[in-house]
Amino acid sequence: MDAITINSFFLVGALLIALSVLLSPVSSKLGIPILLVFLVVGMLAGEDGPGGIQFDNYPLAYLVSNLALAIILLDGGMRTRVASFKVAFWPSVSLATFGVALTTIITGALATWLFDLSLMQGILVGAIVGSTDAAAVFSLLKGRSLNERVGSTLEIESGTNDPMAVFLTVTMIAILGSASGDFSINFLMLNFLQQFGVGALLGLSGGWLLWKIINRSQLPEGLYSILTVSGGLIIFALANALGGSGILSIYLVGLLLGNRPTRCRHSILNVLDGMTWLAQIGMFLVLGMLVTPTNLLTIALPGLALAFGMILFARPISVWISLLPFKSFTPREKWFISWVGLRGAVPIILAVFPMMAGLPDSQLYFNLAFFVVMVSLIVQGGSLTKAMSLAKVELPSKPEPISRSGLEVFPTSEWELFIYQLQQEKWCIGEPIRNLFMPEGTRIAALFREKTLLHPSGSTRLEAGDILCVVAQEKDLAALSQLFSEAPVKESLARFFGDFFLDVESKLVDIAMIYGLDLGPFRTDMTLKDLVTEHLGATPVLGDHFEWYGLHWVVADVVDWQVTKVGLRLPAEEDVVESSESA
Repeated sequence: MDAITINSFFLVGALLIALSVLLSPVSSKLGIPILLVFLVVGMLAGEDGPGGIQFDNYPLAYLVSNLALAIILLDGGMRTRVASFKVAFWPSVSLATFGVALTTIITGALATWLFDLSLMQGILVGAIVGSTDAAAVFSLLKGRSLNERVGSTLEIESGTNDPMAVFLTVTMIAILGSASGDFSINFLMLNFLQQFGVGALLGLSGGWLLWKIINRSQLPEGLYSILTVSGGLIIFALANALGGSGILSIYLVGLLLGNRPTRCRHSILNVLDGMTWLAQIGMFLVLGMLVTPTNLLTIALPGLALAFGMILFARPISVWISLLPFKSFTPREKWFISWVGLRGAVPIILAVFPMMAGLPDSQLYFNLAFFVVMVSLIVQGGSLTKAMSLAKVELPSKPEPISRSGLEVFPTSEWELFIYQLQQEKWCIGEPIRNLFMPEGTRIAALFREKTLLHPSGSTRLEAGDILCVVAQEKDLAALSQLFSEAPVKESLARFFGDFFLDVESKLVDIAMIYGLDLGPFRTDMTLKDLVTEHLGATPVLGDHFEWYGLHWVVADVVDWQVTKVGLRLPAEEDVVESSESA
C-alpha cells in the first residue's frame, strides 16, 4: 500500500465520519434513530451508492464490529446502576435466555416457510436475528426518562442476551456444517454453560483485578481511560479464547468498574463517551458498505413479512411468556418491552459467521439480517417516542445541572462539581444563601453573576441568572437539582405525579376525612403504605400507579427502594365527561 493509497484511505474515512456526525441532527428532526443515519451513509458510500466503494472484506468487518461492540458494552456497563438489578435482574435473565430461544424458534419457523429453507436453516436465521442489540438500545434510551423497571430491564437484557444468540448461531452452524447433521444434547449443554460460565467468571474476576490495578496506579489522567479500555479488551479476548462469551465478560467489567469507587471514573466515562460514538459510527459505516442494496430487492417482500412477523408475533410472544412469573409488569409495560426489541449491529455481525464458515445460502442469511435490522430501526426505533406515550412508561424529566464534572481530590473520590443557572421562577431568588436548606455536606464553591466571580457568604442574596458551582456527591443530585434547576415539562405529563402528595405512613381514614373522599370499605388502621404494597407488591418504582375507587394513585418518591410519597390524581373534568359519555 503506497502513500497515496494510505492518504486516500484517511481522507475517505474522515469524510465519512464527519458526514455521519454532521447528519446526526437530522435524526432527531425526522424522528429516526441516529444509528440508521450512520448505516445509510455507509450504504451510500458503498458500491451501489454515489461513493462507489467496493468493500466485501467480511473478516475485516467482523473484526471492526467486534471491537466496536466491545467498547459500546464496556461503556454501557459502566453507566448501568447495580441498584437497578433489584427490580430488573431476573426478568432480564429470563428475556436474555428463554426469550431469545423462543424468538429464535418462532422466527426460524417463519423463515423456513417464507424462504423454502430446511428447518435447521430457518432456525439459524432466527438465531442470527434473535437478540436485541445493545448499541441500538443504549443509544435510543439514552437521555430518556423511563419507568425504572422497564428501562433497566431493556438495558440489562440487551447487554446480556448476545451470548445466547452467539451460542445458538454457533450451534446451528456446527449442525449444518457437519456431514451427518447429528449433535449431542450433552455437547449443547456444555457449550451453553461454557459460554455463560466462562464469560461471567472472567468478567467479574477480571473486572475486579482491573479495578484494583486502576486504583493503585499513579498515571497521568488521560491514561486511565486507555488502561480501562485495553484491560477490558484483554478480558474480552481471553473469554473468547477460552470458549466463553467475551460480550458478556466486557459488559460485566464495565458494570463492576462503574459501580465501585474507581479512580478518575468521570474522566474515563467522558473519554468512553467519545469512543462509543466513534465505535458506533465506524461499525455502522462498515456494515453499511458491506451490503449491496440491489441484492435486497429480491428478498424485499418475504423479508418484510419476516421482519414484521418477528416484530408483531415472535418478540411479543417471547416477552409475554418470559415475563409470566413476574407479576410486577403491567400489560402496557410488557407491550412496550416487546416493541423495543431493537435489532442492530449484532445480527449483522452474527450473519458473517455462516459466510466465514462457508455454509450454503450464507449470502441469503446476511441479506436477511441486514433487511431485518433496517426495518427494526425504521419501524421500532422511529416510533419509540410514540410507543412510550401509548404505553405510559415515560416519566417527567428530572431537573438536571447544566454540567457536572468529577473532582479528583483524592483517589476514588466521589465528589463532583454541579453547575446550575437560576431561573426567575425559582423560589430562592432574593433569598440569602443561609436560607437554602441545602443537603448536608454540600457547599456552594463559587457564584458567577454576569460573568463576574463573586465570593458568596451566608448573607449573599441570589438573583435570576446567577450561576452556582456546587460541590456535592451523586446522592445529593436529586435534592440539589430540585432546589436550583427546572426540568422541561411536557404538557401531557404535567399532572403525572398527581394533584396532592401524601406521606406513605398516612392512614386512609385520615386521608378520606381531610379530602372528603369516598374510599369504600377498608380497615381503619390501614395506611397508604399498606395500600401501595397491596396493589404494587414489594418493589414498586417511581411512576408506578394504580386505580382505586375511581382515584389515580401514583408512586411519587422512592428512597432506597422504599416508597415515601404517593401522589393522588383527581379525575380531570374531561375524564369525568368521557366516563359519563361511555356509561
